[in-house]
This record gives sequence, C-alpha cells and structure tokens, in this order.
Amino acid sequence: MKKPHLVMPDEQAVDALISHWAFRAGTTPIQIFNRATDPFLPGVKDHLFACLEELDRRGFSNPVLVITRWHVLPDDVERMNGLKNIKLTVLVTWSGIDDKRIEPVDSAIAEASIRTLALHAKRLRCILYWRPIIAGVNDGPDNLARAKELAGVAHATVFTGLFYREEIRSYFASIGVPDLYDDAARRKILPEQVEANILEAFDGTPIFRKTSCGVAYVHGVADYNGHFGIREICDICPLHQREICAAAHKTPSADVVARLADAVGLDAATVTIDGRRVEVAGSAEQQRYFMQHTLNYQVHDRAQPHHYGRHGKADLGWT
Repeated sequence: MKKPHLVMPDEQAVDALISHWAFRAGTTPIQIFNRATDPFLPGVKDHLFACLEELDRRGFSNPVLVITRWHVLPDDVERMNGLKNIKLTVLVTWSGIDDKRIEPVDSAIAEASIRTLALHAKRLRCILYWRPIIAGVNDGPDNLARAKELAGVAHATVFTGLFYREEIRSYFASIGVPDLYDDAARRKILPEQVEANILEAFDGTPIFRKTSCGVAYVHGVADYNGHFGIREICDICPLHQREICAAAHKTPSADVVARLADAVGLDAATVTIDGRRVEVAGSAEQQRYFMQHTLNYQVHDRAQPHHYGRHGKADLGWT
C-alpha cells in the first residue's frame, strides 16, 4: 500500500485552492484529502485540520466535505467543533461488505466513527455515506436493517452503487472476485430493483440519492448542485427540503448562461436551456461544475446525457 506524502505546505495548498479561477468564496463546494488518501489516517489528519482551520480562519463559508472510512475520535470531533465559518460535513463511507477482497477496511471502523461524530458533533454534520451497494453482495434484508440502524444515528444518509469500470473489473478478476455485473459502465451501477428495495426499507428515514442533496439537508440550505430541476431525484427528499430547494431554483436566462459559457471557454452558440438543465458541448468537469455552482442549476454535456430516472447512474439493471 502506498504511503501518503506531503506535496506542499498546508497554507500554500489553501492559497492555491482559493486562487484557482473556479473558486468562489461562499459558493464553491470543497472536498479535500479524498483523491489518493483518507483524511483521518495518521500523518494526514494533522494536515486535514490545518487546512480546515486555515479556510475557517480566512472567513470562508463554503460547504466543505470530508470523506472518510477511518477512525474519527472524540478529540477529532472536538477540534472540528471549533470551526466557525465553513459548513463542514463529514461523510463516513460504509458498505457493510464482509468480503475483504472487495472491502478491505472493516466496516466496524466506520460504524464507530459515525457514532462518535453523532455523539459529539455540534455545528458540523455527519452523513452515512452508504456505498458501494452491489446487487447480490450487500443488498439483502440483513444489510438493509444494519444500514437503517446506522442511518438512525447519522444526521442523514446518502446511498449509491458501484463504479464498475473496466479497470476495477479487471482488478477484481485478478484477485479472484467473480464478475459483479454482466458489464462495466462509465457511471455507478445501482439496479432499479435494488434502489426500490432500499427506498421501501427506508420509508420515513432521511435518505438521498445525491451527495449534495444530503449535505444541503443536514445544513438546512438549498442544494448547491441545483438538482431540483431533475424532479425524479427529489421525490424521496423531505418536504421541507424540497421547499428550500424550490425557493432557490431559478431557470437562468440565455444571456447569463451565454456569458458564463464564454467566460469558461465554451462555445455559447451550442448551449441550450430547459426546465431541467443547461446543456453544453465539448466541456470538461471544471467548466461544467463552475457553471453549475454559479447558476445553482444542473449543467450537462451533450455527449454524456443523463437519462430520465438514471440521473448520473449507469443504465445497467434498469428497464
């Protein structure tokens, strides 16, 4: 296993973040220490706290997401409780999968972290990040009951399926894991019936299909990704949250979108707008997400359409 190593001093990293062309104070959602490591690992945790405190000291009120599956201790929560400005959410990844080939980290660690966060959190919020859910592996009645028990501890639950790209499929094959699905996919796979079973089991419990929806709910604000236009995503959200998102949801004018597209280097002549989303062409994630967060409205690329009912998920397992 690779050992995390420091790329640059913490203050310099914060400077680089807030000077990026796409960063907007109070608006841009931030995720840190989640690409190549876990933020709560020894040797990483001190840098996590240093960056959080530096962002907070500078007065930024942006949503900040910290994703972990490792040990979160009472002292960690107490230190995070001292943050006054950033909207901090700790998302604890948990799958309940016992097969160490698929899930090498014991799920009991995440369970303990969720309980610690829920017990000690003041301003910060804790989400059960239930993933990956795999048909035939961790979607049975016992798994659902265990997840619902944890959901009752956390402030909210966000669920999704498995990224089963060719690289992951090949890796699993190399360590002896039988094919988990008939095919690989660019997006996460969460079969329709699996989702239906989850929603039936969680009836009345706050649970969300999208990370930003869960984060918005636990902080009592509108979804920063503007999913409200994709109404079939919102049909499981609590009524009060839908009202908050509805009040913030405005279809942007063509002039505003055109200026924004031009500012990020996209061809404004190819942009279309409807009640669900803005559609652009030839874009990269940074360009789309900057527009999306600025508009509080979904922005999709024409080459990667989001189909009805499978928004951001693979078509596998849907009829």
